[in-house]
Amino acid sequence: MKLAKRVSALTPSSTLAITAKAKELKAAGHDVIGLGAGEPDFNTPQHILEASVKAMNEGQTKYTPAGGLMPLKDAIIEKFNRDQSLTYKPSEVIVCSGAKHALYTLFQVILDEGDEVIIPTPYWVSYPEQVKLAEGTPVYVEGSENNEFKITPAQLESVITSKTKAVILNSPSNPTGMIYTREELEAIGEVCLKHNVLIVSDEIYEKLVYDGAEHVSIAELSPALKEQTIIINGVSKSHSMTGWRIGYAAGNETIIKAMTNLASHSTSNPTSIAQYATIAAYNGTQEPVEMMRKAFEERLNVMHKQLNDIPGFSCLKPQGAFYLFPNAIEAARLTGFETVDAWVEAILEEEKVALVPGSGFGSPENVRLSYATSLELLEKAVARIAAFMARHMK
Repeated sequence: MKLAKRVSALTPSSTLAITAKAKELKAAGHDVIGLGAGEPDFNTPQHILEASVKAMNEGQTKYTPAGGLMPLKDAIIEKFNRDQSLTYKPSEVIVCSGAKHALYTLFQVILDEGDEVIIPTPYWVSYPEQVKLAEGTPVYVEGSENNEFKITPAQLESVITSKTKAVILNSPSNPTGMIYTREELEAIGEVCLKHNVLIVSDEIYEKLVYDGAEHVSIAELSPALKEQTIIINGVSKSHSMTGWRIGYAAGNETIIKAMTNLASHSTSNPTSIAQYATIAAYNGTQEPVEMMRKAFEERLNVMHKQLNDIPGFSCLKPQGAFYLFPNAIEAARLTGFETVDAWVEAILEEEKVALVPGSGFGSPENVRLSYATSLELLEKAVARIAAFMARHMK
């Protein structure tokens, strides 16, 4: 049967592909170290697990409103007030089956055929695919390594056309870990307000910031920018709840209502038990979040130095998330490979270390390494990469 054009043009997720390959090798008995997955290696905090069991035992296993439970919306609203001094109404919040689903639903309700969405590179792999699924057109703007992988207001303004509908900002970034400063966001915000461009602010890594860095939401800078911004967030990364699939969007009431209407005819509601768990995540102690953040920071400091000691690697130090995104094209060529993709494949085959090539993020000279695994395994992985380099260098 002939498939629909909208799915025929999709590019498979490079992160999921490398993870699948690593699992395949593991199943065959190989000692594989996977640095591809974008999820914390900690279990969900105990008080959240207990809240989910309590909800099940109390029979909270039925349908909920399509846009999410009101107590959960209240918890999210309180979180915004507590963390960013932002005020939202329940009608300005929708709870979705993960932040990815929130993004997908947003693009479905704001884009018509030919509408353009500006996507800075490097980008998270699903941004362009979700825009294309909504019949929109991705417009890429290079965030150069010289500017910490961030775009400038001048770059943004240069690609805005009459078809521009939105721009995506991801800070802290996946895959680079870089963070836009308050001043940078103010300047970008001015351009968006001038041209009436919707800002899609993906803040899923907001709690994972290091070395005294500050996460700033562009929506908190002014009432006008708040009205112009849809914030995407969730508990997957902050509370180690990737499998629970709870994310949300907050912003313009008309857009949120349209997203809720679409959800009511597609996914219905997010899982009821996961919603009750998320209420506990936001209303309960935040000590586990800080514990995980400190562990990631320790790993970052060790890994960043060790990677830069490997010949051919050049790695900026990230300020957030849990990824390193070194430039590896010289390392590839030093070992006889023309592309980073081929180099990554060889390292997986020979050293059983799974990395994600930067080509999947729109940056083919880089490679993404997740440090969301134990320090012992991370150091073992770096040693294997160094051994590969020593063996193949010409």
